[in-house]
Amino acid sequence: MQFYMDGFRGGDPDIKTAARGRRFCGPHAPLPEQVDVLIAGCGPAGLCLAAQLSQFPGIETMIVERKPGPIEKGQADGINTRTMEMFQAFGFGEKVKRESYWVNQTAFWSPDPAKPEHIRRIGRVQDVPDDSSEMPHTLINQARVHELFLDVMKNSPSKLEPDYSWQVADLTVDPTTDDHPVTVTLENTGINAGDTKTVRANYVVGCDGARSNVRKAIGGTLHGDSAHQAWGVMDILANTDFPDVRQKCLITSAKEGNVLILPREGGYLFRMYVELDKLNPEERVAHRNLRADDIIAAANRIMRPYSIDVKQVVWWSIYEIGHRLTDRFDDVAEGEDRNPRVFTAGDACHTHSPKAGQGMNVSMQDTFNLGWKLAHVLTGRADPSLLRSYSAERWVEARRLIDTDHEWSRIMSAPPGESELDGGNMPRFQKQFIANLEFTGGLAVRYDPSAIVAEPDHQSLATGLEIGRRFHSAPVVRVADAMRMELGHVAEADGRWRIYAFAGRGDSSEPGSAIHRLAEWLRSDPASPILRHTRKDEDIDAVIDLRAVFQQTFDQLAVEDMPSLLRPLKGPFGLQDHEKIFCTDHKGAGDIFDLRGIDREKGCMVVVRPDQYIAHVLPLDATDELAMFFAGVLLPAAGR
Repeated sequence: MQFYMDGFRGGDPDIKTAARGRRFCGPHAPLPEQVDVLIAGCGPAGLCLAAQLSQFPGIETMIVERKPGPIEKGQADGINTRTMEMFQAFGFGEKVKRESYWVNQTAFWSPDPAKPEHIRRIGRVQDVPDDSSEMPHTLINQARVHELFLDVMKNSPSKLEPDYSWQVADLTVDPTTDDHPVTVTLENTGINAGDTKTVRANYVVGCDGARSNVRKAIGGTLHGDSAHQAWGVMDILANTDFPDVRQKCLITSAKEGNVLILPREGGYLFRMYVELDKLNPEERVAHRNLRADDIIAAANRIMRPYSIDVKQVVWWSIYEIGHRLTDRFDDVAEGEDRNPRVFTAGDACHTHSPKAGQGMNVSMQDTFNLGWKLAHVLTGRADPSLLRSYSAERWVEARRLIDTDHEWSRIMSAPPGESELDGGNMPRFQKQFIANLEFTGGLAVRYDPSAIVAEPDHQSLATGLEIGRRFHSAPVVRVADAMRMELGHVAEADGRWRIYAFAGRGDSSEPGSAIHRLAEWLRSDPASPILRHTRKDEDIDAVIDLRAVFQQTFDQLAVEDMPSLLRPLKGPFGLQDHEKIFCTDHKGAGDIFDLRGIDREKGCMVVVRPDQYIAHVLPLDATDELAMFFAGVLLPAAGR
């Protein structure tokens, strides 16, 4: 973590200096007349977007929530490894690691052939495969995740806080103007319930759940089906003789249904998802009037010969599995030739069962994808057409989520035999779980070639860093202070692009070497994307951040001989940045060149988007291709 660039200031470095002219947020604060971005809903998707936009004080952001304040418990709890990587970029990944339960193993239980009314353990699987991510799969209360995002917002230069007890009632878009064309009607849901307020916005993002008023206002509809199966979920403090209660467990019984056990943070709390009654085609869960006692009784029937003695029910709910998806994630109808102004994210555009643990994760990844694009457009770095890529990229991933979750739900809910839940050395639900590990880790996302994802013409230079997939971190050593660390952790959620330049064999950045030539070209050539897209009053790495990785040990590299772009002077005092030069980790944690299939002879550069997805892999001398790529994404900087 770097700070003091703008001068020494004591106290918590996470608390940023407030920007001048910011709007005062909080209880009783008047609502603004107009904003750049209005976010509806303080769920994971909305808060992730608000946290990212809060880092840009020049962007006027407003987030409204119909509830009177933050949630305190319940709802989602699973944080997959890809989301943990994102949390690291926001600055609270280590805090979640410290507070959460780590899912290290998943145990599988099925009917005992000798006594089918009893269950037995049939196997265990390592939950996070080796070298799939440096981050763990964790479980933590969703309310705590909300609190961490709220802290990022409150500590940001914008000092952004939600406006509670307000919801979007309706909105209209005027396509004839670019001056705050979205007129939003907000409705008070608190003390002055029913009162309305009109706010004009440049962009609106609906993160307001499955009954989203934002989605309805733009003509969006959730299409899909229901499994007509009631499930119960509860967080409990309980004693049990079940031996695997502190491991994630998938349990299937012969006749009573299925249970999913998820241990929670703190060492005592755990969650159960319990299969309940099959519903008639036109019946809804509410018609059965099921209660917490019904969930507990069902769990005890399924888990025989073991039992659960519940001491406290912290939270519970009954739900019905449904798989639904909208046909688009923005307000541009098929055949319209304009840029979007209104977007939906999370449950507002896709819903599914909670058992795959993807709902909160995919929702946050939706808005992490959208956030940097909105920031680029609103700060004048990119054309508004960039926003078309949000729906194009995220709809495909949502479709994959729905399809995978649909198959998994059928397997989990089918009676024994009908989906091969029993029989053979490994039941189908265990095989399917193993096959889905990359997906459930959030690591299967791959964006197709576009203006912001290049064709894989030079993929052979870094076979383990696939274009269109997230940047897969690996261990390195920071040369300036011999600090062992993960390379991916240098990327913060700050809207910047990264170029990781991997040096070829023998290159120590002496004058004339490939790394030196690249850095000097980026620093001084008129065609350089850094010069073309960075404003004169900005730090040299404000838009594109160059980092270099060498194959020598840190003591074999002469920092003083490195090109100035790798040791830039920044901030009002012109302080030198010492944290842009790395080498491989030679102490056994793993060589990044070997781990990620980087060509040792030639080296390469890897271009990474602000949302941590790989946009391009290029030879170190492919400067024309590099300039052409960025020219297709970013606008020339004003004044250049």
